[in-house]
Amino acid sequence: MSTPSSSLKPTALHAQHVATGARLVEYAGWEMPLEYSGITDEHMAVRTRAGVFDVSHMGEIELAGADALATLQWLTSNDVARLAIGQIQYSALTTPAGTFVDDVLVYRMGEDHYLMVVNAGNAKKAHAWIASHARERGGDVAVVNASARYALIALQGPESAAILQPLTGVDLASLKYYWWAAGEVAGARVTVSRTGYTGEDGFEIFVPPAQAAKVWDAIADAGREVDLRPCGLGARDTLRLEAAMRLYGQDMDEETTVIEAGLGWIVGRDKPAFLGADVLAAERADGPKRRLAAFEMMDPGIARHGHAVIGAGDAVCGQVTSGTRTPFLKKAIGFAIVPADQAVVGQEIVIDIRGRRARARVVAEPFYKRPRPAPARA
Repeated sequence: MSTPSSSLKPTALHAQHVATGARLVEYAGWEMPLEYSGITDEHMAVRTRAGVFDVSHMGEIELAGADALATLQWLTSNDVARLAIGQIQYSALTTPAGTFVDDVLVYRMGEDHYLMVVNAGNAKKAHAWIASHARERGGDVAVVNASARYALIALQGPESAAILQPLTGVDLASLKYYWWAAGEVAGARVTVSRTGYTGEDGFEIFVPPAQAAKVWDAIADAGREVDLRPCGLGARDTLRLEAAMRLYGQDMDEETTVIEAGLGWIVGRDKPAFLGADVLAAERADGPKRRLAAFEMMDPGIARHGHAVIGAGDAVCGQVTSGTRTPFLKKAIGFAIVPADQAVVGQEIVIDIRGRRARARVVAEPFYKRPRPAPARA
């Protein structure tokens, strides 16, 4: 059996990946599957049937205590006070400049207990940021980097509920989007959330690492009838881009404000003051000088991360942050950070693709939106 590189962290599912023939790569200090049967095959499986991902590299930070809510309200852009127990919220962990420490999911686990899911490469940074501000503010709040307590499995695609329901007592039909429930999957105690990073319906399952292989294998067995595919980071990236979901470190970072990233909807309008609130309020009122724009290529070619956007006078005015040719839409698409007056739907932009100028057009988001089931006839 293959063993992970001594310099990289394995997930609890490393043996499953090796046995399935995954191509393993380094990602944020982890040894992770890039692909199994091929990025296109895995992408199409998720769009048309279902795929299962190991996303155990993600970080989990828990906050508990009477002042946990106040701490999160100060450090994140969205209004945590709106969460009911069992509900989840997409948000930004912000700097005083209104930029991203990270983009996060906040789970309300109990009356004074919250779980924050952060990006793999940001777990230590985010924990240190939250803990330092919690100490400065004082009060009754404990901040714990709980990442080692969880393996995380994502089951995504239109057949996800049909695959998972026989394995769990959780009533998946009643579990709403961005809500979670505690229960069992394949006999393991888990938390199941109706969330994902693909644009499809699906679930993310938090499971103790010692039980992760059992849950993964049970899902794989249950999915055989619909030709479920194990999926890697490659398909996860093309799927999220089709769904116009941002990637930290490319589409947004500590130099990008929440408004510039096109995520003004995760800035609470009626919440108390928070880090960066004044900057974001000014940008919302006056408009930012630059924005993240979704585009489709008009000319042949695929724009990739780092390619320059060319403006008036042949000067560089922006940069592609993400780009690919997607297997489902069969289009070359991407995101670029450009001057605000160029981030207008219908606007043509010019991208330098390895020394060749190619035209693209700014389009509305998302590139792909999953079809909704037709209403039942009476």
